[in-house]
Amino acid sequence: MEKGYALITGASGGIGRQLAYHFAEDGYSLVLVARSKEKLEELKKELENNYSISVLISIKDLSKQKEALKLYDEIKQQRITVQFLVNNAGFGLYGTFIETSWAEEADMIDLNIKTLTYLTKLFLPEMVERNQGRILNIASVASFLPGPLMAVYYATKAYVLSFTEALENELKDTNITISALCPGPTKTGFSDRANLSGSKLFESGALHVEDVAKVGYEQFMRGKTIIILGAKFKVATMLPRFFPRKLITKVVRSMQEVK
Repeated sequence: MEKGYALITGASGGIGRQLAYHFAEDGYSLVLVARSKEKLEELKKELENNYSISVLISIKDLSKQKEALKLYDEIKQQRITVQFLVNNAGFGLYGTFIETSWAEEADMIDLNIKTLTYLTKLFLPEMVERNQGRILNIASVASFLPGPLMAVYYATKAYVLSFTEALENELKDTNITISALCPGPTKTGFSDRANLSGSKLFESGALHVEDVAKVGYEQFMRGKTIIILGAKFKVATMLPRFFPRKLITKVVRSMQEVK
């Protein structure tokens, strides 16, 4: 595969930022997208100073579909070929469904589902035409489980996993690979954004973001479809096969509850 550009959404922090380092180390130029201009400019400077690559930044609120289309148009105007698409941008929201904000949930659905799907729709045909490319969707262990107190977030991640697996089958006769990275709770800004920092879920052993990005990147580049880190989280994804779903739902709720 020729070295080209990797497009990473939500690149200003967390898993997206760490993945940028791995692509840069392997000599891939980058298009980094997020809402924070200051953080992206800082990351761009750091990467260009340390690696022989080009880094372009784009300040976008990708919860708005028109912003995703603007991003695509900007990339086409600069005649950049996106070899890797990393759909990392997303967020969660904690609370009972009747109490949470519809405006925030609508933005979450738009970002976690609609934008991920739309960017894939825009860039995948070009990959198929070249018969070359890889897509990484950031899902979650939550993709496999019902999630009381984060009902909409868990549902969005179930969509990401299902979408990824279906596309993997559709693309099986091409050189395109599509992967879903499904980490458990990870030490990033996610828990603060979702108001989850005090939950048992994060206090019971959250993953380090550097480990998630390293393993995720390595397995993504090998073409693995579903990437899960850690034995206990692999077990968690299999629980619905062996236990009643109502029991699983009860257990997940107890882990989600904030002290």
